Amino acid sequence: MTLLTVNRLVIYYFALYFTSFKMKKLVLLFLLGFIPFTLQAQKKGDNNSSKKKEFVVDESKVLTLDKTIKTLYKVISAEKEEERNWKQFKFLFYPNAKLIPSGMNQDDEYKARYLTPQEYINNSQKWLKMNGFIEKEISRKVNTFGNIAHVFSTYESYHSKEDKAPFMRGINSIQLIYDEDRWWIVNIFWAQETEEHLIPKKYLPRE
Repeated sequence: MTLLTVNRLVIYYFALYFTSFKMKKLVLLFLLGFIPFTLQAQKKGDNNSSKKKEFVVDESKVLTLDKTIKTLYKVISAEKEEERNWKQFKFLFYPNAKLIPSGMNQDDEYKARYLTPQEYINNSQKWLKMNGFIEKEISRKVNTFGNIAHVFSTYESYHSKEDKAPFMRGINSIQLIYDEDRWWIVNIFWAQETEEHLIPKKYLPRE
């Protein structure tokens, strides 16, 4: 093999290597340019998917007592991981209104707690979203006098609309006032049904 032939072979393999290296470099540059574009598109998609639903307040939901009670149950109810319309929830309540859960504490003493609507949201929204909570009204007794009303509203609680049986029942004692051409909830005072305190038949649906 002559020196000229060797030189030609060296030049050929060098050119081949250089071409291959150049192609690899181009491919690498393409990938490096494509990855940020992909990440940017993914980030944009994530932003769209994580964008929270914007809720609005429907003022017509408090024009009658019946609509006000039905809206209360609707806004508190949602499937697991679903958001609730807390704006509508807070719109139902009179200034300085209270939500008052009652029951046995760790010392077996029957107690009541007083919460503002915002405190109720802060204490409950994480659990409600993680577990799902559907509350259905099954019976209602209403007493009114002038602009005030008292409603004994019997409820059943489910984790999902697909559940066959409730995991809890109880009674919401709801006080309302008619003011400024609408109904307001002044207080909700509730208790769960227990083995010792079953819901009386007069507060259950008629068979």
